[in-house]
Amino acid sequence: MAMAGLYKRALPSPPAIDFASSDGKQLFMEAIQNGTMEGFYRLISYFQTQSEPAYCGLASLAMVLNALAIDPGRKWKGPWRWFDESMLDCCEPLEKVKEKGISFGKLVCLAYCAGAKVEAFRTNHSTLDDFRKFVVRCSTSDDCHMISSYHRETFKQTGTGHFSPIGGYHAGRDMALILDVARFKYPPHWVPVSLLWEAMDNIDEATGQRRGFLLISRPHRDPGLLYTLSCKHESWVKVAKYLMDDVPNLMKSEDLKDVNKVLFTVFSSLPSNFGEFIKWIAEVRRREDGNQNLSEEEKGRLALKEEVLKQVQETSLFKHVVSFLSSVNSCCRNAQALRYESNLPDIAAGVCCQGAEILAGKFGSPERYCCRETCVTNLKANGEKLITLVSGTVVNGSSEQGVDVLVPSCPKKLNCCGSNSSSCIGIYPAGNDVLTALLLALPPETWSGIKDERLLHEISSLVSTENLPTLLQEEVLHLRRQLHLLKKCQDNKVEEDLGAPSC
Repeated sequence: MAMAGLYKRALPSPPAIDFASSDGKQLFMEAIQNGTMEGFYRLISYFQTQSEPAYCGLASLAMVLNALAIDPGRKWKGPWRWFDESMLDCCEPLEKVKEKGISFGKLVCLAYCAGAKVEAFRTNHSTLDDFRKFVVRCSTSDDCHMISSYHRETFKQTGTGHFSPIGGYHAGRDMALILDVARFKYPPHWVPVSLLWEAMDNIDEATGQRRGFLLISRPHRDPGLLYTLSCKHESWVKVAKYLMDDVPNLMKSEDLKDVNKVLFTVFSSLPSNFGEFIKWIAEVRRREDGNQNLSEEEKGRLALKEEVLKQVQETSLFKHVVSFLSSVNSCCRNAQALRYESNLPDIAAGVCCQGAEILAGKFGSPERYCCRETCVTNLKANGEKLITLVSGTVVNGSSEQGVDVLVPSCPKKLNCCGSNSSSCIGIYPAGNDVLTALLLALPPETWSGIKDERLLHEISSLVSTENLPTLLQEEVLHLRRQLHLLKKCQDNKVEEDLGAPSC
């Protein structure tokens, strides 16, 4: 017996004008002549249909990120790095999005965590005239795209809240082109800008906040070159709360007299699984995809990672962290967790397993991957300097996958295959590097409770971003903004304030 279903919807016109209608085509041609369709070409090249009824926000964002050629830094399927809806899960679980959709604030969080430059405006923080100017700005260039959050009812369409990119503008008729990602329902269509503003100037019942629009552009360099914050593991909530709430309170203790005591206070209560929260970004490839030569792209990324790592290790704060970790003993309950720099093969085994999942397009699946063996060697790539290469054989049931991980920095000769892992210390982003980056990423006000003026001045100087080299400064500020947004997600306050933290 045939199942009942829906095949598309008739587009209510007016107020909308179907893009493919004669009137829609005329608007398109005139807008091209007036130069207000420049953003259209890249967007249409990556136009996609949302894969779930509630994925309009994720589909819109994936479309814009791909149009801006932002590298996700992780593989989608096979060897390809590409934004897909399934990869946009750092601020809200996909199962929850599939059930209820995503809020305006959480989409802003996702866009930023994906590496984009984001400007977000609710209608109560903007005006119709400003909105029109932004529509024109994104329509006359291809380096900025707009996503609108609006209520369909204003256009006499079925449904409620919706996200879609804006593909162009017709100045004479003052109309914007909505590239509706629910293509199974409505085609792309032109709508009056004033009516689109009215559709956005609507309260989202789920958050009690007004809708609005996002301006998304490409940053001048890819953020998160070496480090990133992750909320894949459920422990991230506890770690974020500790860093943002508990550490500032701990700094008010009367016992803080020197830098070493400050580090002891912070690290002794740091959740032991903090390593699941801050990660270093690995370069993973299939063994059969690799050879004795690195591509220019791979060499460029490794060189930047190594430079960031070098700059971390040149900070005064790093020297204090190294000194503290060398003296830490059993009185610090986190001693073993803090000294996780000596287990590169173990870390590499985990990275190889995750890499194999990603390469197979099954990241986060319940299937179990096990790294049977790892080997750390040197690769003299392209006849140039040595590159540290971790090779692993990953097993999933009866299948095997050879995975290579390219590791930044290799200051000394290695031969770690089957040997004690301690001989590999210092060649990759390790405990002291990661902890230094984590301290630098904390908000400046974290330390304001220190009562000793001399110590407060010293700590403030150590964690200040003002005198950091440009690469490291941008890396730290990216981590700081990630931490700010994740904390707001944790507190369900991301809807209240879309602003970035003070830096």
